[in-house]
Amino acid sequence: MKKDIKKVVLAYSGGLDTSIILKWLGDEYGCEVVTFTADIGQNEDLAPIKEKALKLGIKEKNIFIEDLKEEFTKNYVFPMFRANAVYEGEYLLGTSIARPLIAKKLVEIAKQTGADAISHGATGKGNDQVRFELGAYALMPDIKVIAPWREWDLNSREKLLAYAKKNDIKIEQKKGKSPYSMDANLLHISYEGLILEDPNAAPEKDMWRWSVDPKDAPNESEIIEIEYKNGDPVALNGKALKPHEILDALNRLGAKHGIGRLDLVENRYVGMKSRGCYETPGGTIMLKAHRAIESLTLDSGAAHLKDEIMPKYAELIYNGFWFSPERLMLQALIDESQKHVNGVVRLELYKGNVIVLGRSSKTDSLFNVDFSTFEEDDVFDQKDADGFIKLSALRFIIAGKNGRKII
Repeated sequence: MKKDIKKVVLAYSGGLDTSIILKWLGDEYGCEVVTFTADIGQNEDLAPIKEKALKLGIKEKNIFIEDLKEEFTKNYVFPMFRANAVYEGEYLLGTSIARPLIAKKLVEIAKQTGADAISHGATGKGNDQVRFELGAYALMPDIKVIAPWREWDLNSREKLLAYAKKNDIKIEQKKGKSPYSMDANLLHISYEGLILEDPNAAPEKDMWRWSVDPKDAPNESEIIEIEYKNGDPVALNGKALKPHEILDALNRLGAKHGIGRLDLVENRYVGMKSRGCYETPGGTIMLKAHRAIESLTLDSGAAHLKDEIMPKYAELIYNGFWFSPERLMLQALIDESQKHVNGVVRLELYKGNVIVLGRSSKTDSLFNVDFSTFEEDDVFDQKDADGFIKLSALRFIIAGKNGRKII
């Protein structure tokens, strides 16, 4: 295989692992390396990444840095939130949903540059290797994938640093303890490793990067309004915004009020349990708001069906099957359900909590006070309930007359 690889596109972050991979690919495969860096809202200055790639011998024409914040939010995050997707009851899939977009761009650049292969820095223990590669194979079945962590023997931080020193790869080392393994994008930031490898150890207070401790959040609550159209947020406090602008604004509001922290032990697709901590402030607000507007505008049968399929949909995203036929089928069903999910949700943010204060829809509300009122009405005949209950209980009645006992 090595002799067949002439050019490879590397998902490049500029960090320790991918900087070493960049050099290692040239040494082991003797191939030309193209780097791709995605700006998906990780809030980092990406200019030094280009300079670093140049210093490591990458031609300027082979360095790709793309701003994908809008595409990420509009075409990946928002469709996922239409489904109210939550993995294992808690995780809002912040890392999972970014991987198919990166895989898509790796393949596009491979086609554009005539590359034979793509490469990534995901380890053989993690979910990301699966997500990157399933996405790539779905979009380019003949693409070759180089996963150094499954090939080399540089299986510790010490060996990586020694390799970097030997090959004059400059690695910025911060004073103090090693950082957590982190992943950030416009939807969330995650933390793994160090003390978190003990699931009984509480996260260190200085670990959290985005949000204030709920106990230290403002003592005054803040009320906001989110407007929805076809299941997607389109305006915040009456101001129309682009998808990535809304998510960014909700992140800042949520972080200010200590919203969106999560400490989770999850089941990885490769079979092991892992412990991670997450901050998803804007996403936590969006989930609460979306369910609130759906409660007003979505038919009960459609709402219950969505809740039934949601765990499967979330699992598909977590496991890397974003481009699978079954996810696309479920997405079509979900999107069909959102045609009348229009209106405004009013929320109160306070010390880690998102509280629904109200929801309204001028065009699509299914809440009819004439039917639901506890006061006198002229539209609902309460005597109808007698036959409704007896028909619902008919099978119990027949079984009972036949001598069958429940308990």
